[in-house]
Amino acid sequence: MTREYTPDELLPLSGIQHFLFCRRQWALIHIEMQWQDNALTVEGKQLHERVDDPFFVETRRDVIISRSVPVASYTLGLSGICDVVEFTSSTEGIRLPGREGFYRPTPIEYKRGHPKRDPVDEAQLCAQAICLEEMLAIDIPFGYLYYGETRRREPVTFTKELRQLVYQATTEMHAYMARGYTPRVKVSKACRSCSLAAICLPNLQEKTSSVKTYIRQQIEQA
Repeated sequence: MTREYTPDELLPLSGIQHFLFCRRQWALIHIEMQWQDNALTVEGKQLHERVDDPFFVETRRDVIISRSVPVASYTLGLSGICDVVEFTSSTEGIRLPGREGFYRPTPIEYKRGHPKRDPVDEAQLCAQAICLEEMLAIDIPFGYLYYGETRRREPVTFTKELRQLVYQATTEMHAYMARGYTPRVKVSKACRSCSLAAICLPNLQEKTSSVKTYIRQQIEQA
């Protein structure tokens, strides 16, 4: 039986991207409440400021565009904001207050930069879709990621594998949160662009681990 989380247990939906990028980064932000901007995070905030307007609703032909849509899922235990949800007129879908006919929702997430190798952005978008599915009682097969560097939408299909990745990640996030656990970092090239590098101190951790290993080896050999 699938567990349902309480309102007090809901975690920030945007954290799933941090978690899949680096579990330590996620824990520093969401468990230890630490944050530090760098040029990349500032650019990302500026991009979102241009699209986030919770009072803005636009209609283009058969599409209703709604910005900064609050969403939540009690099966994932997440809540957050969709940058944009487009409701497209369809023969099947949901009814909208004050509108005739049916509409199908499609989430759209805005990102700075360009598409990444790992599906961190796709997982965040998929989590938004799962929230919308739970709230609106409708299946959402795909969404879009808009990248500021390429200035175009990238379609994302919400496959079974991607959905499973979201469920596995959120389960692990809740387990870390319950334990108050901040894991050690696995040093990689990504550490150079991380805004929390000065707080995380990945190289120092690596050296500390080596010292601990050395001391343990000396004790074992004594």
